[in-house]
Amino acid sequence: MKNTLLSLSGVIVIALIIATVIYERSSNEVTYPHLVQLNNVLDNQKSQNEPERPLSEQLHPINMNDTISYTLQNNELNITYNKGKDWIKAPITKDQLFAGEYNGDEQELIENSYILTEDRAAFLYSNEERILLTYSLDQGNTWEEAVVTEPFPSMRFRKVDFLTDHFGYAIITGDRTMSQESSHVFLTQDGGLSWNETNTSGVTRLISDGGFLDESTGFLSFGTINPEKPDLYVTQDAGSTWSEATIILPENYNEIFVSAEIPEKEGNHLAILVNQGPNGDYEGGKVKGKFISKDNGTTWEFLKEVQPNETE
Repeated sequence: MKNTLLSLSGVIVIALIIATVIYERSSNEVTYPHLVQLNNVLDNQKSQNEPERPLSEQLHPINMNDTISYTLQNNELNITYNKGKDWIKAPITKDQLFAGEYNGDEQELIENSYILTEDRAAFLYSNEERILLTYSLDQGNTWEEAVVTEPFPSMRFRKVDFLTDHFGYAIITGDRTMSQESSHVFLTQDGGLSWNETNTSGVTRLISDGGFLDESTGFLSFGTINPEKPDLYVTQDAGSTWSEATIILPENYNEIFVSAEIPEKEGNHLAILVNQGPNGDYEGGKVKGKFISKDNGTTWEFLKEVQPNETE
């Protein structure tokens, strides 16, 4: 009997110890709703005081196949030299790039208004009645800004190019009224740092294209609205004088080949393509006439028709 009482007493003691342990644990797990609510308020206040970080759009080159390219995403100009792996922001606003009378669709840079090569990034644009060229010769590590001309009215046609490290040209037009405008040619001999205007051609028709083949020989092609014949002017003295080139057009091509493009050097002569203008319908409107000059662009003789696939 005595042994039974001792065993029962031991069981009771063990049960009390277990009950005490369970109670202590449950007491430690008690939550206090008013403290939880206070913590949530403090967390919310902290998040509200922190500025929101906008999600930056991933940049993509305008042409995914080009190693050197650009993008206008996020309303800014960024350039890349390795297919978009790394980007350099250019110090020009998108509005400046498209300022002027003609601004394209603003999804891509205006054709011929920029240069983007391994050795030079350059952008021709208007800002507060000034025509500027912002350029970099070290892939965007440093930038220079040069004034091409000022003041200047609203710019329409624009084209810039460099034939050597030092020699380049810029052709711009502005102050357009109906089918008339003023055209201006500027040359640089120091890589774009300074610019000098050539003499004018005296022609006020709208320019369709222009360019130089070397430091002395340049061309301006006029006529964009219903041209009836090619209207090409040439300089052989770096713009000191301009004269109308003679393009000998066979009678069966009258009013068909009407708009001259910019010549190219081809062997011991110059070659030029003359297209059908905006309203041409001969053979589908894409066929061009090829002419050659053996006097450095003063006179041109017809050579042959050129099919679209030959001009690509």
